[in-house]
Amino acid sequence: MSYILDTNIVSEMTKRVRDDNVQAWLDTITGHSLYLSVMVFGEIRKGVELLRRRDPAQAVGFDGWLDRLQREFRTRILPITTAVAEEWGRLHAMRPLPIVDGLIAATARTHGWTLVTRNVKDFAGLDVKMINPFEKSF
Repeated sequence: MSYILDTNIVSEMTKRVRDDNVQAWLDTITGHSLYLSVMVFGEIRKGVELLRRRDPAQAVGFDGWLDRLQREFRTRILPITTAVAEEWGRLHAMRPLPIVDGLIAATARTHGWTLVTRNVKDFAGLDVKMINPFEKSF
Protein backbone atom coordinates (compact mmCIF):
# COMPACT_ATOMS: atom_id res chain seq x y z
CA MET A 1 0.00 0.00 0.00
CA SER A 2 1.20 3.53 -0.78
CA TYR A 3 0.49 6.74 1.08
CA ILE A 4 0.57 10.44 0.25
CA LEU A 5 1.54 12.55 3.24
CA ASP A 6 -0.15 15.85 3.92
CA THR A 7 2.04 18.74 5.07
CA ASN A 8 0.92 18.41 8.69
CA ILE A 9 2.24 14.84 8.80
CA VAL A 10 5.60 15.86 7.30
CA SER A 11 5.81 18.58 9.95
CA GLU A 12 5.11 16.07 12.71
CA MET A 13 7.80 13.75 11.35
CA THR A 14 10.40 16.49 11.85
CA LYS A 15 9.75 16.83 15.57
CA ARG A 16 12.23 15.33 17.99
CA VAL A 17 9.34 14.14 20.14
CA ARG A 18 6.51 12.97 17.91
CA ASP A 19 2.94 12.23 18.81
CA ASP A 20 2.87 8.65 20.14
CA ASN A 21 0.14 7.55 17.73
CA VAL A 22 1.92 9.03 14.72
CA GLN A 23 5.14 7.29 15.74
CA ALA A 24 3.28 3.99 16.18
CA TRP A 25 1.81 4.34 12.69
CA LEU A 26 5.17 5.23 11.14
CA ASP A 27 6.70 2.17 12.80
CA THR A 28 4.28 -0.03 10.83
CA ILE A 29 5.09 1.56 7.44
CA THR A 30 8.06 1.11 5.15
CA GLY A 31 9.57 4.42 4.09
CA HIS A 32 9.40 3.58 0.40
CA SER A 33 5.60 3.49 0.53
CA LEU A 34 5.46 7.17 1.57
CA TYR A 35 5.08 9.83 -1.14
CA LEU A 36 4.77 13.60 -1.21
CA SER A 37 2.85 15.84 -3.55
CA VAL A 38 5.01 18.59 -4.99
CA MET A 39 2.48 20.94 -3.36
CA VAL A 40 3.78 19.95 0.09
CA PHE A 41 7.08 21.56 -0.83
CA GLY A 42 5.25 24.74 -1.79
CA GLU A 43 3.46 24.84 1.55
CA ILE A 44 6.68 24.25 3.46
CA ARG A 45 8.56 26.86 1.41
CA LYS A 46 5.83 29.39 2.18
CA GLY A 47 6.25 28.67 5.89
CA VAL A 48 10.03 29.04 5.70
CA GLU A 49 9.74 32.37 3.88
CA LEU A 50 7.26 33.70 6.44
CA LEU A 51 9.62 32.57 9.20
CA ARG A 52 12.52 34.31 7.46
CA ARG A 53 10.80 37.67 8.03
CA ARG A 54 10.99 37.31 11.81
CA ASP A 55 13.85 34.85 12.37
CA PRO A 56 16.28 34.64 9.43
CA ALA A 57 18.70 32.34 11.27
CA GLN A 58 16.01 29.77 12.03
CA ALA A 59 14.80 29.95 8.42
CA VAL A 60 18.29 29.01 7.22
CA GLY A 61 18.04 25.84 9.31
CA PHE A 62 14.72 25.02 7.68
CA ASP A 63 16.25 25.66 4.24
CA GLY A 64 18.70 22.85 4.96
CA TRP A 65 15.94 20.60 6.25
CA LEU A 66 13.87 21.23 3.11
CA ASP A 67 16.87 20.35 0.92
CA ARG A 68 17.33 17.10 2.86
CA LEU A 69 13.61 16.29 2.54
CA GLN A 70 13.82 16.76 -1.23
CA ARG A 71 16.82 14.45 -1.42
CA GLU A 72 15.18 11.83 0.82
CA PHE A 73 11.97 11.78 -1.25
CA ARG A 74 13.58 12.53 -4.64
CA THR A 75 12.02 9.48 -6.35
CA ARG A 76 8.77 9.81 -4.39
CA ILE A 77 7.71 13.38 -5.17
CA LEU A 78 4.53 13.41 -7.23
CA PRO A 79 3.98 16.18 -9.80
CA ILE A 80 0.73 17.82 -10.80
CA THR A 81 -0.05 16.02 -14.04
CA THR A 82 -2.92 16.57 -16.43
CA ALA A 83 -4.73 13.63 -14.80
CA VAL A 84 -4.28 15.18 -11.35
CA ALA A 85 -5.48 18.57 -12.62
CA GLU A 86 -8.60 17.00 -14.11
CA GLU A 87 -9.28 15.10 -10.89
CA TRP A 88 -8.88 18.38 -8.99
CA GLY A 89 -11.57 19.84 -11.25
CA ARG A 90 -13.91 16.96 -10.40
CA LEU A 91 -13.26 17.36 -6.67
CA HIS A 92 -13.64 21.12 -6.76
CA ALA A 93 -16.98 20.70 -8.55
CA MET A 94 -18.16 18.49 -5.65
CA ARG A 95 -17.38 21.29 -3.22
CA PRO A 96 -15.02 24.24 -3.23
CA LEU A 97 -11.83 23.64 -1.28
CA PRO A 98 -8.44 25.30 -0.94
CA ILE A 99 -6.36 24.74 -4.06
CA VAL A 100 -3.41 23.07 -2.33
CA ASP A 101 -5.61 20.69 -0.33
CA GLY A 102 -7.57 19.92 -3.46
CA LEU A 103 -4.46 19.14 -5.49
CA ILE A 104 -3.09 16.87 -2.75
CA ALA A 105 -6.44 15.04 -2.56
CA ALA A 106 -6.60 14.80 -6.36
CA THR A 107 -3.10 13.31 -6.40
CA ALA A 108 -4.15 10.67 -3.88
CA ARG A 109 -7.29 9.82 -5.87
CA THR A 110 -5.47 9.72 -9.19
CA HIS A 111 -2.99 7.18 -7.86
CA GLY A 112 -5.59 5.30 -5.79
CA TRP A 113 -3.49 5.81 -2.68
CA THR A 114 -4.34 6.76 0.89
CA LEU A 115 -3.98 10.35 2.06
CA VAL A 116 -2.37 10.61 5.49
CA THR A 117 -3.53 13.76 7.25
CA ARG A 118 -4.53 15.14 10.59
CA ASN A 119 -7.17 17.29 8.90
CA VAL A 120 -9.59 14.62 7.70
CA LYS A 121 -12.53 17.03 7.95
CA ASP A 122 -10.89 19.23 5.29
CA PHE A 123 -11.24 16.34 2.84
CA ALA A 124 -14.61 14.98 3.99
CA GLY A 125 -17.06 14.10 1.25
CA LEU A 126 -14.41 13.85 -1.46
CA ASP A 127 -14.26 10.06 -1.63
CA VAL A 128 -10.55 10.06 -0.78
CA LYS A 129 -9.13 7.18 1.27
CA MET A 130 -7.66 8.70 4.43
CA ILE A 131 -5.83 7.83 7.60
CA ASN A 132 -5.39 10.14 10.57
CA PRO A 133 -2.40 8.68 12.42
CA PHE A 134 -3.00 11.07 15.34
CA GLU A 135 -6.01 8.91 16.22
CA LYS A 136 -5.26 5.66 17.96
CA SER A 137 -7.59 3.70 15.67
CA PHE A 138 -5.65 4.38 12.46
